[in-house]
Amino acid sequence: MKTMILFYSRTRKTALVAKTLAQEVNADYLEITDLNNRAGALNYVKASLDAFRENKTLIKPETVNLTDYDLVYVGSPTWAGKPAPAIITLIDQCDFQGKDVILFATMGSSGGQKVIERMREKIEPRGGRMIKSFQIKTGNQKTEELVENIKEIVKEEDLPIYGI
Repeated sequence: MKTMILFYSRTRKTALVAKTLAQEVNADYLEITDLNNRAGALNYVKASLDAFRENKTLIKPETVNLTDYDLVYVGSPTWAGKPAPAIITLIDQCDFQGKDVILFATMGSSGGQKVIERMREKIEPRGGRMIKSFQIKTGNQKTEELVENIKEIVKEEDLPIYGI
């Protein structure tokens, strides 16, 4: 069974989570790039509004062929209680038919469950079946702490078993 981890990361924290997960569960990973500039405080405010309104954005790659994968993780940061626009756009452009899906949300302090619920609402009509989800608080954590927390989640949730 092959596993893919799809994610978007503005601050690199979700990227750290995804890459650590990929190592721990022996998965491929692919970062989705938002072609709109999301750097800086002003652009982050606009990005949060885009997330809240679920505005689409231009992404790279435009879609991902999941044919070779049985299990797909989808990860997003939490912006205004919603998934990042790049992830909303990706979900709308991918075929999840017959795929088991594990969703994860990163967050500074709260809101991750709403992000997971929204991703689930969008993935299930596209044929995906959410089998698990988890949230990771990234606020005020050093890189080493975050990596250890991810490894602990992998162990506690027994995530490697889903990729067998």
